Amino acid sequence: MQDRSSAAAPGSPEKYPGCAFCIIFHTGICASGKVDKIGSANPAGGARVIQSSVHKALAGQMILHPRESSDDVMFICSGQAMSSIGLADGRRQIFEVLLPGDLVLWTALFEPMTGRLLEALDDTVYRKLKRSEFKMLLSEYPDFFATFMRFSAFQKNQCDQLALSLGRRNAAQRIARLILELAKRFAERGLISDGTFRFPLRQRHIADATGLTPVHTSKVLRHLRQDHIVEFKDRSLRILDMARLRQVAGP
Repeated sequence: MQDRSSAAAPGSPEKYPGCAFCIIFHTGICASGKVDKIGSANPAGGARVIQSSVHKALAGQMILHPRESSDDVMFICSGQAMSSIGLADGRRQIFEVLLPGDLVLWTALFEPMTGRLLEALDDTVYRKLKRSEFKMLLSEYPDFFATFMRFSAFQKNQCDQLALSLGRRNAAQRIARLILELAKRFAERGLISDGTFRFPLRQRHIADATGLTPVHTSKVLRHLRQDHIVEFKDRSLRILDMARLRQVAGP
């Protein structure tokens, strides 16, 4: 993989907002490079040493090209990124908005080439570790494997919901559900205050994430603002009326 990011000083991992939600943070790898905090014992005995590195990508920067091969598994420490697949005519579908603590493209665990374009939506810090060492964690530590499987089940459910939205929900429902899902995930990480959270997505990103045209997306967002349901300001989003937003999102 051609690394377009700049290496960042590791520092104290606690400074990153995604640490508490990240599945590898609690192993001890980030702080000491050793696997010494997983609940179940290592059958081989002793603490494993795992090599990892911290990198930074600026907003709008490509982190991974769809046709690039990589030996790494990546986790978001801070900022936001997105994964997408594009068509030859320039259209694309955004599949995931990646938040602090998220594993980037869990399919990278099995395939060196994901077929996804990974871009930074915001200035983003992420950690990389080798796929082979991540597989070792899964095979030798049952507690870590169980955590990973819960995360994989969550991502599978997210994919199912995206397919349902694209196939059966109208434009307003798709956008409202996108906002609600992001708000929920930010709240889980303690990164939302007074209904406000960081929202670097532009109108084109929302359109690509919901399968809508920019014109249709603009119309829905205008109605949400005019009805005082949401407010956009300084690349942040504030939910003004949660009940009405849920009503718009539908079942």
